[in-house]
Amino acid sequence: MLSIAPMIAPKTGAPRRSSAALTCASASPSPAWPGRAVAPAVAKKTDGPKKFSLLGSTGSIGTQTLEIVEEHPDKFAVTALAAGSNIDLLAEQVRKFKPALVSVRKAEDVAKLREQLAGMDGPLPEIMAGDEGIVEVARYHDTDACVTGIVGCAGLKPTVAAIEAKKDICLANKETLIAGGPYVLPLAEKNGVKILPADSEHSAIFQCIQGLPEDGMRRIILTASGGAFRDWDVDQLKNVTVADALKHPNWSMGPKITTDSATLMNKGLEVIEAHYLFGASYDNIEIVIHPQSIIHSMVETADSSVLAQLGWPDMKLPIIYTMSWPNRVPCSEETWPRLDFTKCGDLTFKAPDHAKYPAMKLAYAAGRAGGTMTGVLSAANEMAVELFLSEKLSYLEIMPTVEKACEAHRAEFVEHPSYEEIIHYDAWARDWVRDLVTGGKAVVA
Repeated sequence: MLSIAPMIAPKTGAPRRSSAALTCASASPSPAWPGRAVAPAVAKKTDGPKKFSLLGSTGSIGTQTLEIVEEHPDKFAVTALAAGSNIDLLAEQVRKFKPALVSVRKAEDVAKLREQLAGMDGPLPEIMAGDEGIVEVARYHDTDACVTGIVGCAGLKPTVAAIEAKKDICLANKETLIAGGPYVLPLAEKNGVKILPADSEHSAIFQCIQGLPEDGMRRIILTASGGAFRDWDVDQLKNVTVADALKHPNWSMGPKITTDSATLMNKGLEVIEAHYLFGASYDNIEIVIHPQSIIHSMVETADSSVLAQLGWPDMKLPIIYTMSWPNRVPCSEETWPRLDFTKCGDLTFKAPDHAKYPAMKLAYAAGRAGGTMTGVLSAANEMAVELFLSEKLSYLEIMPTVEKACEAHRAEFVEHPSYEEIIHYDAWARDWVRDLVTGGKAVVA
């Protein structure tokens, strides 16, 4: 396994730094929530429902966000939507929620969407396309916050635009902090923007640190389901198919994150995100396998108490908490089943198997290196997973390929990257992996 941190010489021309220097807290930007969360003394007041822009409206996060809006129209509204290529579903969403601004990925889909919206009740929305469109949706003037449900570094540019427009961020896009943390966190602080985590694990931590005193958090414990292969022996993994990897035992998610759950790279990336969000050192962030996915994560406090957030595995709960924070929204027991401990059965835990999940050590090493290494890790993994899903890479080739990309990046590592450098090395990592695989040089474990 690659040991990144001790081997990196920063590109700044400075002398080689020790691995200890690379892991010290002072090398990282100020976290979004430094071990505690305190509700504002005076809550923002809005006339009517709180208004959101939504990036990735036709994806898993987007559709669940809209289900929340539909169920709570007195609390939430969407005024701007951005989607990819699922124009049929987007048209249904526009007819139902009537946003003022809509963006599609491809310019040629603008006319298709306009045609499908002919005759809709109310005025047609403004329709834009491409990068310009999604940025305009993110920073749309008539919104209070932006829900970022786009997978990958594609979500970074519009998130930056939303922050610059002083919109709070309901963050469901890991790469925003994993790749962009050194740039995004200072920008959010400068603009007075709250970054509210919308994935289940970081939402659990966020809920657990509400009202903690300064220095009250000692350790973060991230729970992992173990993914599709938690009950497989390591020697069975050589026979894994795409269909096997997409059979998640607990959660309903998109193919990329479901594959990341199978490799446990999703948990490795969450370790990095937890570091940026909450300021915990990597030595104080732990992963534990919890097959039932009832405890979504835990926080150990300074006096050794452990606080946990529990619930059925349903992404709508962390999403609605980011949308409503610091408030709690009463929800129907029919659509939001209450947790019944008599039906949960046993709650079990075990240490993760590093032979089965080599992604963990790789992620910790990249996190300790910091700088551009975490973005390269994420982008290389995203491309490797894409190639696996298209059956151009085997399951056991994913992590060695990602590791090779990280090794190759050592020569150009940047400790304190600019926004342009973050974007550049994201693209570099994708191209490097694609070229490696299409050239027939992918490495088997």
